[in-house]
Amino acid sequence: MTVLGEETFAQKRKALRALLAKPLLTAGTDDEVLRLVRRHATDLRDWLATETGWRLLVSAESARLFKTAPTLTNSTHPARDGKGKPPFGRRRYVLLCLSLAVLERADAQITLGRLAEAVLAAASEPELVDAGVSFTMSKRDECSDLVAAVRLLLGWGVLERVAGEEEAYLSDNGDVLYDVQRRVLATLLTSGRGPSTIDAADFETRLEELAHEPVADTDDLRNRALRHRLTRRLLDDPVVYYDELADDERAYLTGQRHAITHRIEAATGLVAEVRAEGIAMVDPDDELTDVRMPEQRTDGHATLLVAEYLAARNGPVPIERLLAYVRKIASEHASYWRRGVTEEGADEELLAIALHKLRALRLVEDSVGDPPMVRALPAIGRYRLDTRRDSRAGAPRSAPAHRPSPT
Repeated sequence: MTVLGEETFAQKRKALRALLAKPLLTAGTDDEVLRLVRRHATDLRDWLATETGWRLLVSAESARLFKTAPTLTNSTHPARDGKGKPPFGRRRYVLLCLSLAVLERADAQITLGRLAEAVLAAASEPELVDAGVSFTMSKRDECSDLVAAVRLLLGWGVLERVAGEEEAYLSDNGDVLYDVQRRVLATLLTSGRGPSTIDAADFETRLEELAHEPVADTDDLRNRALRHRLTRRLLDDPVVYYDELADDERAYLTGQRHAITHRIEAATGLVAEVRAEGIAMVDPDDELTDVRMPEQRTDGHATLLVAEYLAARNGPVPIERLLAYVRKIASEHASYWRRGVTEEGADEELLAIALHKLRALRLVEDSVGDPPMVRALPAIGRYRLDTRRDSRAGAPRSAPAHRPSPT
């Protein structure tokens, strides 16, 4: 390969990695990678269409990769309006959707105050009232939830702040003016079907119909659909376990494993880690992940020690036993960890943070039963304690599993 060819190859890989990590790139925020995506848009579209079935839309203002979730039941990657911020709950998601509906009909500019008024009007619709949706915007926590939704839209590039600060609005000392980026707003919906065309009443059925893809009617089309589903999962999920796949998916992956993983490796730089239980596409550069492990500081160290503890045990472990273990390690490391880790209730907070991360990385899962339990999954073996080192060193023997952002 010539020097020019190597440079082109590196640019395509960088552009694809950027899209996988952040499926919505916008001018002003992502200018460097957006230029690369525009330059290699044709090749990127071809690869994505062939291997994943995902659509790529590129314009002067943005690049949007229309990803579809491999499964509809994964709740381990909630939206946040910034790193370290609380995850979105039901109310914030409702406010986000109502804000998008308002912005769809808004002028080119809008203030946060006018947005709040329009959201209140939209929330008074009978269907929403019957569903238990109620807002008054008279309480600070409701206003804070609206601001969290707005800041998420700012991060996506749907809104651009012109004047003012959200904190002033929360303190009732001012307002904020935004530009509405309509072309970016128009790319947010990733489904191939409009939600208004769905008649089902219950949420699960509506979600299934929204994400439904037509069933192929020939062997070639069925095989292509299998390749798309499996490649999506390998790109999106930290680990793909064979026993979680349908029979046809497992059979296809067994026969085409080398070809599929090789194409992913060549295009993205990810490395396939193949084990008897499944496959993980690992990122040696630790860039294409929204959940990192190990991490430093108290939460990161506690999570690693919990992972090592679970990796050494067979079968489900009761939550109460894990809490006792967290209290023990908190006492042992109290002089190194943040203040308050030995106080009442701190064990529950530390364990909740650790288990959330381990669930998101597909290293553990909840075990149905009474009392509540957690079961280690095979990939947690990478964090099994090496008896030749002190557990306080806290370093796993291989890189963390890959998991791109779910945006």
